[in-house]
Amino acid sequence: MTTTSIGAYRPLAQAKLEPEIWRYLRDGDDGQNERAFAAQRIYPRPLCDLRGGHTHLDLFGQTLAHPLLLAPVAYQRLFHTGGEVVSAMAAAAQGGQMLVSSLASQPFSDIFAAGRLDNGTAPWFQLYWQGDRERSLRLLQYAIAAGCSAVVLTVDAPIKLATMQLPGEVTAVNLEVAVQPEPTFQGSQVFDGWMAQAPTWDDVTWLRQQTTLPLLLKGILHADDAARAVDCGCDGLVVSNHGGRVLTGAPAAIDALPAILRRIEQRVPVLLDSGIRNGRDAFVALALGATAVLVGRPAIWGLAANGALGVAHVIRLLRDELEMTMALAGCARLADIAPHCLVAD
Repeated sequence: MTTTSIGAYRPLAQAKLEPEIWRYLRDGDDGQNERAFAAQRIYPRPLCDLRGGHTHLDLFGQTLAHPLLLAPVAYQRLFHTGGEVVSAMAAAAQGGQMLVSSLASQPFSDIFAAGRLDNGTAPWFQLYWQGDRERSLRLLQYAIAAGCSAVVLTVDAPIKLATMQLPGEVTAVNLEVAVQPEPTFQGSQVFDGWMAQAPTWDDVTWLRQQTTLPLLLKGILHADDAARAVDCGCDGLVVSNHGGRVLTGAPAAIDALPAILRRIEQRVPVLLDSGIRNGRDAFVALALGATAVLVGRPAIWGLAANGALGVAHVIRLLRDELEMTMALAGCARLADIAPHCLVAD
């Protein structure tokens, strides 16, 4: 199997997956994020001396070959028997980084070990709040003991459940088996039931005190929330609309990015998630001020189509496309990519 484009992996993945699993992967993908990227225009800048150009990035003390991180995607054994382990291997082989979901379908220790290729930096851990501080702390400590190198608390999906019936062999193996008590609240099932288990800003402040690892919040779209996260001591932000999977009608992540960056005034790195489909999209996000981007569905297309080799090839194609866009825009290094590269409205 040979393909020379990221988009070509999509039909290959669809052909490999059961229809229900394919629908689960596509859930929320209404094209809004992609259209927002496509609306941006890039100035070509010929005749620049680009010798020695590269995409290297230093992020939270980690040296990466490129700014293309693998987003946290749950239950990856749905898409390939190798699951999160082979995704972590692919990210490490390409000199990048991976975020490992709380809902990973393989043990954290195996995934983090696979991501430390050639004794490199271990993957990051994406934490879903576990309903209370005690259980959330136990999960965090389990991931830290397994070797994670940063913590990313996802806050835009406070109650995260699978939207399909999982096969018996695919489970969130790192989570405690929760005993669901009979509901005793009075009032709204949403406000007094589900949301009573969701984290608050006080919990973010508390979580900051539980680890010395870099702590980021993922799922920020409003500038006020970004500023408050920084004030709580967070080391970074991930601007994301969860790939369209949570709140219908939320703004595209790339559209929310500029206001957030203006508000926090470069106090912490800001990453962009949701809608990255090619290297040009990554360039646009970097030009608008993102430090790095997270790649979700395209990496899973590669995983479903061809395991570790598919994920690695998608990352390589993304990097090649980013470098080509940089070259055509006259940018030799990531630091050269800035708003002046884009056509203003």
